[in-house]
Amino acid sequence: MAAGAAVTAAIPATFPADGGPTPLDAAMSTRIDEAVSPTLGQWLVAPSNGPVVLLALIAGCAWFALRRRWWAALTMLVVPEVAVAINTWVLKPVWERQLHDYLAYPSGHTVHLVTVATAFACLVRDLRARCVIAALTVLAVLALVVGMVERDHHYPTDVLGGAAAGVSMAVGLCWISQMLRTHARRASSSR
Repeated sequence: MAAGAAVTAAIPATFPADGGPTPLDAAMSTRIDEAVSPTLGQWLVAPSNGPVVLLALIAGCAWFALRRRWWAALTMLVVPEVAVAINTWVLKPVWERQLHDYLAYPSGHTVHLVTVATAFACLVRDLRARCVIAALTVLAVLALVVGMVERDHHYPTDVLGGAAAGVSMAVGLCWISQMLRTHARRASSSR
């Protein structure tokens, strides 16, 4: 959690005064623009599209509900949406990195996708499942970097910051959820 927050906070220190691309952004953007077609770019951003992320969120909630893990299902539902709200109303305005006509850092699409995946990984009990989810999420973020840059929606650092913020917020919010659950159980057992 702390590492993700540190990365999210450190990346803006590399932004030029005008909020434009960093040297890393410029170098990666040039290579991506030369190598990736618009059609491929559109496919690469697909994992972060709203309907895809919401389907993953609903599937995660259903996974826990089918196992009668109601607190996990509720946590799965709430954590990503709280993280998106924090990103939209707190993080983006703090760093004010403008791209076109919107605040771009941290990438909201990335935060949403990574938070859904990380919340599921935090809540699932099987270590193998966690490893698979982590690997798939890393692949999705790498695809997003390329796709978002090709589509001119974000700089690479926006996506990397979004991934770090998503992990940090998901872990922190899942921890808060667990503390609330523990407190609620203690309170009900002491009655």
